[in-house]
Amino acid sequence: MKIVVTGLRGFPEMQGGIETHCEELYPRLIERGDEIIVVRRKGFVKENPVRKVYKGIHFKDLYSPKITGLEAAIHTLLGVCYAYRIKADLVHIHAIGPAVVSPLAKLLGLKLVITHHGPDYDREKWGFISRNVIKLGEYFTAKCADHIIAISTVITDILKKKYNRERNVHLIFNGVTTMPSYPSTTSFLDEIGVQPQKYILAVGRFVEEKRFDRLIEAFVQLNNPEYKLVIAGNADYESSYSLYLKNLANENHVILTGTVKGDKLHQLFSHAALFVLPSSHEGLPITLLEAMSFQRKVLASDIPANLVVALPEQCYFKLNDLSDLTEKLKEQLALPEQTRTYDLSKYNWNHIAEEVSAVYQQCLES
Repeated sequence: MKIVVTGLRGFPEMQGGIETHCEELYPRLIERGDEIIVVRRKGFVKENPVRKVYKGIHFKDLYSPKITGLEAAIHTLLGVCYAYRIKADLVHIHAIGPAVVSPLAKLLGLKLVITHHGPDYDREKWGFISRNVIKLGEYFTAKCADHIIAISTVITDILKKKYNRERNVHLIFNGVTTMPSYPSTTSFLDEIGVQPQKYILAVGRFVEEKRFDRLIEAFVQLNNPEYKLVIAGNADYESSYSLYLKNLANENHVILTGTVKGDKLHQLFSHAALFVLPSSHEGLPITLLEAMSFQRKVLASDIPANLVVALPEQCYFKLNDLSDLTEKLKEQLALPEQTRTYDLSKYNWNHIAEEVSAVYQQCLES
């Protein structure tokens, strides 16, 4: 089976939930004998030399314009044309924004699977035109996809209520890799100047909906010099918000690590006193699942995508309620330091890969 994957920026070493999702998923599908070609956005590829193959997955790097709101759609259009040219058996588009080109895929006679990673039109960074392009992408997802993968029950409900689409909709969660052992080294912590169990951690892109500015404000109000705040991540493109966030962080002695992956990120998760996800928008948050896999104390906003994870009530705070966030930070930090145990069985990547492989087979047979 020759599968072309598009819609994402690419991987490895690229930040983003969809990118992490694909980096975990596709090496496991390769093990099942599929030929997989991931179409990456050339502007995000920083490797030197540029790799063509990664863990058995072939990369095709195509042009993507730096036009906010249209970058993903235009790149996916090129990806679909490439899939047609190489006679792919199936195209898998990730996210509803890129899925705006799905009618073309069907016109070209391609079998089409789309993963709906969340209602991205709710993200605050989008203007009127971009927001409506993404809404159109969701509409085309519901109307054109042979099979749809939804990563949470929030999304299956959207498809059912808004579009009456239940046929060939598969609920397959995001996954998380449980580390066989956690790093004991603290070399990266030493580098950034923090001590184990003496910092609060947040991870993500510097965009409005991550609400890192509200977390910084709550941290300032917490006024507990025993702890530092560490935010791991960066902006894909500098914006007025990302510059504002960096200035706010610097003014309040918040540690910004930039984008980190691999052992450095594992060290941050392993030794954090508390992980916080203050977002106003998520699909099914991989960073939250990662923090849980490292058995950390966690605190998340009470948006539907976070509530689906079904944490204890004290692990949620009211979205945009600064006083509630500050109070919950205080409560969580006052709890004993021992690790927490979470049931992550339904977020197992090997099981997820089996489910996605079954969707591909159904799609080809339909």
